[in-house]
Order: sequence, then structure tokens, then C-alpha cells
Amino acid sequence: SHLAPVHKYLIRLIRAINSNTETVKSYDCCLLPVACCLPSQVSFQLSARSKQEVARELLEFVTDKDLITPCNRLGRFYDGQGLYDLAEPWFEKCKAVTETRLGNKHPDFATSLNNLASLYESQGRHSEAEPLYNDAIAIDKQSLPPNHPQLATNFNNLAELYRSQGRYSEAEPLYKSAIAIDKQFLPPNYPSLARDFNNLAELYRSQGRYSKAEPLYKDAIAIVKQSLPPNHPQLAIHLNNLAVLYSSQGRYSEAKPLYNDAIAIDKQSLPPNHPDLAIHLNNLALLYSSQGCYSEAEPFYLEAWDILFHSLGSEHPNTVTVWENFVDFLVTVVREGKESVLSEHPMVQEILAKIKGLEIDV
Repeated sequence: SHLAPVHKYLIRLIRAINSNTETVKSYDCCLLPVACCLPSQVSFQLSARSKQEVARELLEFVTDKDLITPCNRLGRFYDGQGLYDLAEPWFEKCKAVTETRLGNKHPDFATSLNNLASLYESQGRHSEAEPLYNDAIAIDKQSLPPNHPQLATNFNNLAELYRSQGRYSEAEPLYKSAIAIDKQFLPPNYPSLARDFNNLAELYRSQGRYSKAEPLYKDAIAIVKQSLPPNHPQLAIHLNNLAVLYSSQGRYSEAKPLYNDAIAIDKQSLPPNHPDLAIHLNNLALLYSSQGCYSEAEPFYLEAWDILFHSLGSEHPNTVTVWENFVDFLVTVVREGKESVLSEHPMVQEILAKIKGLEIDV
């Protein structure tokens, strides 16, 4: 940025006059509104670097009201790109400075716990995430009004964790509590309501309650289309989820365009190695595989696995799931004697050879 030298000069100036804390605070107040707008996009790396300077050099001068903003926004900046190792130190710092300054009963400390738990959940670290979610809920129940929207967020996040573990009976009342709170306090087209509807729909789909899930998915999509930009990653998630529902019902002709739309949005709005893109590619591969379109499915499996392997590592549950899907796909291809439709990709050929070499009934 052409303003970078000016920014660096101001930092040096502030250090030189650190006895005048009011000057520092006034400068900091100018930067914080910009930090609040920091998005989860790679194109804002320069902006992120300036926020890092605020978080490292000037945090002691930030008001209590704005304390969580710099570190929290930086954590979300990296988290939104799937760069979890870079996000974690900022969420940890947010937790530490909030507890030190505001105490462990403050709602902002609960927010810092919730955000760190969400990061852990994204990494498959469920046993570390759950107690943080529960602590955040306990703090907010004591420090906020009983129907505060932040409680809805916390309920929703813990419910998502339970759903991912198959603990459906524990998840459902939390989802419904979140929806009740948000319906009471938020506008009808607010994005948080789309999240609530989508997540309850995901629970119903996981239980095979398709007739209950479909209208919730459609409500979520309608809200996002009205309230967010047309290529927002959240829209891709909701389109993908409705497509998964249709695929589960064998409604492939309705599912395919939704998957393609989700992938197109991801490729426009997310980094090329983002885990969400991989999940959507995997789902389209599953659709093609279900239809016996093996040559079409193969490249999507390969791309999905490559993204997850490099972004999350080979041990992450999502990476393992995509790998197992891919191997199952190749076993099916061998069983049907359709190997000739696949590519000469070295990994594909190596796995095919191993499958054929096993003395099992493929």
C-alpha cells in the first residue's frame, strides 16, 4: 500500500511519545473501525499486516469496548482461509488479553472462548472444543439477558459439535433455542437466521427426516440471497447442503446444478486450497459416482483430496472421509471392470493395482 511508509512513521512517532497515552488512544481509535471491516480474503494481506501491528504494539491502549477486535479479526481472517495454524495464535492471544483485562466472567471473554472452540472444531479437535463452548455458554447465561443473540450463537455452535459427533438428541434443543432467540431479536432476513435454519436442516437430514429439512434449507438460501453478496461463500455452503439432501433422495438432476453453483462461488471467493471447496468437490464426485459416471467423478475426488491433504493434513477427519470415498469409488470401478475409463494418474493406478492384488471379493 502507498500509505505503508506513513503508517510506519506514525508507529515510530507513537512509540516516541508513549508518555502521552491520549495521543496513542486517538490514533488507535482511527485504526479500529478499519480492523472491524477486515474480511476473510487473501487480497487483504496488506491490511492484515497493519492490524497485526495494532494487535502487537498498541493493544494496551485499546479501550475495553474494542479489546477483542484486533486479535479476533485477525484470527477470523486466517480461519476464513483455512489457515488454522496462523489463526490459532491470534485467538489464543484474544483469550489471554481479554481474561487479563476484563476477567473470566465477561461476555467478551466468552466470545474469545467460543471463537477458539470453533477453530478447534474446524481442526477436528472436538474434545478441546466442547469444554470451551460450555464455558462460553455458562458465562453468557450469567452476564447477558436470557435471550441475547450471543447466546443463540453459542447454542448453535455447541449443537454443531454435537451433530458432528452423532449426538442428535443433545443438538436439537440447542438448535431450536438458537432459532427462538434469533427470531425474537433479529430482522427476518438476517444472515444468522439462515445459519440457524441450515444447521437444523442438517440435523434433520442426518436423521433421514428429509421433509423437515428441505424447507429449512430453502429458507436459508432465500435469506442469504437477500442479505449477502451473490458470490458469498455462505451461499455456496447452503446450496451444497440442499444438493446433498437431493442426492440422498436420488434427485440427481436437481442436485448437480446446485453443486456446480457452489463450486463456482467457492472458486471466485475462497483461496484455492480452502477446505470448503474440497468438500463441495467431493460431493459432486459422489454424485457422479452414484450415477456410474466414473470418468467425470475421478478428477473431483483427486482435487478434493489434494486440497484437504495440503490444508488440513492426512489425519483430519475430513481428509480421511474423502480418502475413504475415493478408495471406495475405485473398488466399485474395479468390481464393475471399468478401469479403462479412468486416467493414468500415478496415484490412481497405484491404488487400482493394490485393489486388484488383494485376494478379496471386490
